[in-house]
Amino acid sequence: MKKRNVWIISIVVVSLLAVYYIFGASRKEKKVVLETQVKQGPFEILVTVTGELQAARSQNITGPVELRSRNLRLNNIRIQDLVPEGTVVKEGDYVATLDRSEADNQLKDIMDEVEKAESNFNKTRLDTTILLRNLRDELINLRFSMEEARIKLEQSKYEPPATIRQAQIDLEKAERNYEQARKNYFLKEQQAKEDMSLSAVELARARRRMQEMQSVLEKFIIRAPADGMVIYAREWSGEKRKVGSTISPWDLTVATLPDLTSMISKTYVNEIDISKVKPGQPVRITVDAFPEKKYTGVVIEVANIGEQLPNTDAKVFEVIIKVNEFDPILRPSMTTGNAIRIARLENVLFVPLEAIFSDDSIPYVFRKNGTKQIVVLGETNENEVIVEQGLKAGDRILLSKPDNAAKMKTEGTELIPVILQKAREKKEREEALRKSEVESTYRQMPDTTRKPSVTGKDRRQRMRARP
Repeated sequence: MKKRNVWIISIVVVSLLAVYYIFGASRKEKKVVLETQVKQGPFEILVTVTGELQAARSQNITGPVELRSRNLRLNNIRIQDLVPEGTVVKEGDYVATLDRSEADNQLKDIMDEVEKAESNFNKTRLDTTILLRNLRDELINLRFSMEEARIKLEQSKYEPPATIRQAQIDLEKAERNYEQARKNYFLKEQQAKEDMSLSAVELARARRRMQEMQSVLEKFIIRAPADGMVIYAREWSGEKRKVGSTISPWDLTVATLPDLTSMISKTYVNEIDISKVKPGQPVRITVDAFPEKKYTGVVIEVANIGEQLPNTDAKVFEVIIKVNEFDPILRPSMTTGNAIRIARLENVLFVPLEAIFSDDSIPYVFRKNGTKQIVVLGETNENEVIVEQGLKAGDRILLSKPDNAAKMKTEGTELIPVILQKAREKKEREEALRKSEVESTYRQMPDTTRKPSVTGKDRRQRMRARP
């Protein structure tokens, strides 16, 4: 029994000690208040976005350009085989194979058309030969009939006048029949030539289609046009082409051979920050695959028209950043972190964003001396904000809200009108910018899509025309 009581007492003591340490430690942690001081110096305004490396220049690996011929009707051709992405190839090396099934079926149909055209051509030639031969025989017979009528007329010169006149009529009739048959033969001969020409054209067209299809099928095995690294081409949706994807006569690209000596980072900036980004701005670049590497770049292109990326609701604008350095370890499709420097301000006061609190859009900080100080804020970056009024360099402020915040004395109330005025000016600038963008978009619209303006005179005429 005594041992059991000892064990129970020991467990209770240990539990009490554990509770003491847990709650005591938590109380000590609560008493820890983080603080910082107001810094003075250069301040960078950055727009940080994620991008993807691409080659500034590349050569496309495409399917046969003959697929664009109007004699062929191949729309969607499946990629049957494709070397792995990243494969280094030499000029002439194998890259891909296109599915021949649809083309083979179409080739069979074309070959049937060729046989039909050849049969039609031979039939037309035989029919023409027989027809013209019959017409020539008829001409010969009519010539003989005309000669007989002439002889009868010569022999009837001693006959009565009626007999002579009948002989003359027979001769004129024979001559007229001969002349009509001769003209008819000429027309039939021209018609036969046209029929033969048409049959020959149809036969030549069918043979040409067959030759083009046979030539295209020979190129369904795609080879590299130059040395380089194979990178899969992207569909309009942004997905990469792979085995099973299709190409069309309007987009024959299967893959690309990028020039790795010149790289760009393609990124998208949201509509809130895009007005800050301009060509020529410097960029600090990092690569997720090599976080220890640092690169520099410059913005070279900013899209004027926004777009909506798949599976997102926000509108974004494409921004192209040129990478200044060459590094052989950089590869297309690597993810980059791009810090675009919008501006650099010298000798300003700034504090961490965590130190700023707000009450009814009035920002303030908690001083270490136990007061609540209202401040006028300026530009911000990803981590810090400029303090224009209310603090001075070296002031100690808290990074978290103290327990006695409600009892602290508020200082700097004279800065509230300045804060409200800055808010109004900011709103006016945003409205002016929005109006400018709308007017710019309207000017770029085709004239046919614009609604005609209604003048006061037009409006009065419409009012009078109402019943």
